Amino acid sequence: MTSAPPVAPEAPAAPAARAAAGLRATARIAAAADGRGGTALPLLAGEGPLALRRTRGEGAEAGVMLVGAMSAPLGGDHLSVEADAGPGARLGLRSAAATLALPGRDGAPARYDVRLTLAEEAAVRWLPEPLVSVQGSDLRVRTRVELAPTARLLLREEQVLGRTGESPGLLRSRLTVLRGGRPLLDQELACGPGAPGGWDGPAGLAGHRALGQLLVVDPQFAEAPPEPAVLGEFAAVTPLAGPAVLVTALAPDALRLRELLDAACSTYGW
Repeated sequence: MTSAPPVAPEAPAAPAARAAAGLRATARIAAAADGRGGTALPLLAGEGPLALRRTRGEGAEAGVMLVGAMSAPLGGDHLSVEADAGPGARLGLRSAAATLALPGRDGAPARYDVRLTLAEEAAVRWLPEPLVSVQGSDLRVRTRVELAPTARLLLREEQVLGRTGESPGLLRSRLTVLRGGRPLLDQELACGPGAPGGWDGPAGLAGHRALGQLLVVDPQFAEAPPEPAVLGEFAAVTPLAGPAVLVTALAPDALRLRELLDAACSTYGW
């Protein structure tokens, strides 16, 4: 029988007040190999709406669940998630429910930043639930990942434009991935009222209201890179100029989108 890896006591989410300028909150996670084949969490601290809970991981992986403790992000809010995986650490990050981008009182945009840092031989799975762009909202999402050359990453993004029967808000997102200090992927997306023209046309989303992607970075792809492929009518597999593959998908709803990305994950992920 093996003992459970050590973990820092879970710090309760610090109270946060939503001032006129909006709420500011950051969730911080640090993962470290424990020297016994597992992963410890020396830092697990949330604030305001960003509460963190330790969950059962797979194998040597430490699991962390992001739990929403209040409605956010609203217009004017700035939320951040920061996770650092040390050498050889295994970390699985998920969220308990979908994130709803909601309009604020003064029309100011909200921000949601995610920063992941992976050291040598680290592996991180970032698998949050969908982000829903509610009518009247204005959200700017920025995800930045920095990987050491031997690190592995499994990252899923799912975005739903509007709740059932409503138009979406304005959603602007950017994903930047650096591997060994060099750019691997840098892309931007804008959808909804105020986005550049054509976002919903035949060359854009073509009327679909759910879009997502799965990014897998794995040094093993350097020896056996995945082949370009088409998954169904509105999903594509694109090998990147590095040991990585990007799967992009459109769907009429979040359920179908998840089915497409789950199928891709079973093929390219771990």
